Amino acid sequence: MIVYSLPRRALRAAVRLAACVCFFAMPLPAQVTAQYAQQMQQMQGSNGQSSNGYGQNPSGNMPAGSPLQGGYGQSGQTGTGSSNSDQSGDSNGYSNNSISPTIINDDSRNLNNIDRSIQSSLLQPVERLKPAAKPSEFEEYVARVLGRKLKRFGSELLVPASRDFATPSTAAVPPDYILNVGDVVGISMTGSIEGSVEREIDSDGKIFLPKVGGIHLAGARYADLKDRVSRAIGRQFRGYTVTVGIRRLRGIRVYVTGFANNPGAFTVSSLSTMANAVLSAGGPSSGGSFRSVKLYRRGAEVADFDLYQLVRGGNRLNDAVLQNEDVLFVPPAGPQVAVFGSVNEEAIYEAKPGESLDQMLAYAGGPNSLGDDSRIILYRSIDQVRPGPQQFDRQAAANTPVAGGDILQLLSRGTLAQPVDRQSVLVRIEGEVNRPGNYYVQPNTPMAQVLQQAGGLSTRAFPFGTKLTRLSVRAQQRESYQEAVKQLELSLAASPLTADTSQSPADRATQLAGAKEVLERLKQTEPDGRIVMNIASTATTLPGGITLENNDQIFVPARSNIVGVFGAVYRPASFLLSDGAPMRIGDYIYRAGGPLRAADKKGIFIVRANGEVLPASRGALKAWALPGDVVFIPVRSQSGGFWSKFKEVSTTLFQLGLSAATVGTLIK
Repeated sequence: MIVYSLPRRALRAAVRLAACVCFFAMPLPAQVTAQYAQQMQQMQGSNGQSSNGYGQNPSGNMPAGSPLQGGYGQSGQTGTGSSNSDQSGDSNGYSNNSISPTIINDDSRNLNNIDRSIQSSLLQPVERLKPAAKPSEFEEYVARVLGRKLKRFGSELLVPASRDFATPSTAAVPPDYILNVGDVVGISMTGSIEGSVEREIDSDGKIFLPKVGGIHLAGARYADLKDRVSRAIGRQFRGYTVTVGIRRLRGIRVYVTGFANNPGAFTVSSLSTMANAVLSAGGPSSGGSFRSVKLYRRGAEVADFDLYQLVRGGNRLNDAVLQNEDVLFVPPAGPQVAVFGSVNEEAIYEAKPGESLDQMLAYAGGPNSLGDDSRIILYRSIDQVRPGPQQFDRQAAANTPVAGGDILQLLSRGTLAQPVDRQSVLVRIEGEVNRPGNYYVQPNTPMAQVLQQAGGLSTRAFPFGTKLTRLSVRAQQRESYQEAVKQLELSLAASPLTADTSQSPADRATQLAGAKEVLERLKQTEPDGRIVMNIASTATTLPGGITLENNDQIFVPARSNIVGVFGAVYRPASFLLSDGAPMRIGDYIYRAGGPLRAADKKGIFIVRANGEVLPASRGALKAWALPGDVVFIPVRSQSGGFWSKFKEVSTTLFQLGLSAATVGTLIK
């Protein structure tokens, strides 16, 4: 009613405004979009830019009836997840026109596709994978028996950080790939016809090209794609070069069922295989099988894949490529066997029916460099007749089938200590001998024979100071030394409970800080493995009856006429032995000025050249001085046990550089 009351001019303006609003609100036709695209290409061309990936002239026109005219896809573009494995070939012809087409961009179709893609992503539920499978009852049983855990073989593939088994979008399309509905094919032509388009295989398995018609591609191999397209275009056109390829792969939906860690439906790439889908689903659960993954297609079993072939053997021969609506079934796990000892990979392995003990050892990588491959030790938990370990040689193991719950052990040959009287001996002797060197001798060889091979002692040799070090002794000293350090560490931890209450907190804190620093330095000290030989200071030869061991080292020093006096004296120094009447240790201490007022006279001790320690309680001050003696006068420390002992040990170790044997003597 109101409209008819308006003036005619106002009515016409209102109608025009409504028409404009309706026009701009509706999608643009393809022809208008094409004109807009051509204008944009001309604008880009003015800036020296090409309108597409093929360097075409944006101002050219498509020849009438071109198979690349019109279309449902974008020209010269590569879709998401495309495989750029293009093929090219020439068709014999008679002309080669230089006319370039106008690239048609159907923007309205693009917007619709993007809108559908967004809606699909919003409707797709977020997959939340469960954690890796928990240990099975057998894994817990093995941990109780061995006292440590053994992982299930293949479980390292199932941790959350390693679950990306999806086929990448940039994966090359194999020649045997079968094209199907949803795949996008890119076609590019040069010569008499120039341009490019993309076509999606429709529900009938075809793509459509103008003047060519439908080309059936579903079911064709990728290796045959170029021939099919080229033959179809060649029936109408000549003088061109065609390049074809798959621009975008379709997605397929498969179902992972059975004893999988995350059973359900999964959308995967059409290049995905059985292993991709199962491992993307979290792999088999603790009760699922690694040895059998069954593939069902249209109700029939078409493949059975053993994941051990992939994980252990690197073989994907039976790893079938999946198709839409395939069903993968993970059966229950078969018999499980634990393999430990001197093998390349200790783990719990799954056995197939009929597999032998030797095959289980092969799955574990066989014996390592120290493994004794001549026999296998079997612990069979289900054997109530013969409980306990059973030994099999390799031939018997190859003929003995495994049973669920078996535990196999491969012994080591390298960790067995051989008797000393069977060991060949390599001895290093140096210092004051005529022919220093390394000597290889037979077991039970005495020191006299090695000295003879070394040419005997030189004229300046000092046998009393000879240093004999041995690996086995060093190991014993290290164990005792570490135990002593632990006792000191325990005393340090308990010192606040036994501290002198008359001391200020600051003094106690300072002492504890110093004690901790010394303790850390003690932990870094290694024993030297020296053996103190029972030899006289005036001896002219070494005790020849000592039986040598492998890797023994003998160092014969030159004769020393020095006596050292160090510690809490007025003048620490080294003194030449008196050429006249022999002197006692006390005399040399007073030659150094005598003890300081802070000296601990009861703690004086001597370290002889042969490594022996003589404390004051055993008459050190009255003992006759011998060549190479080192006399140490410690500082008197506080009473209270711990700090006094600690200072003795640290001073001895770090001022005199004594061996661990001396440290052990002092703290006893």
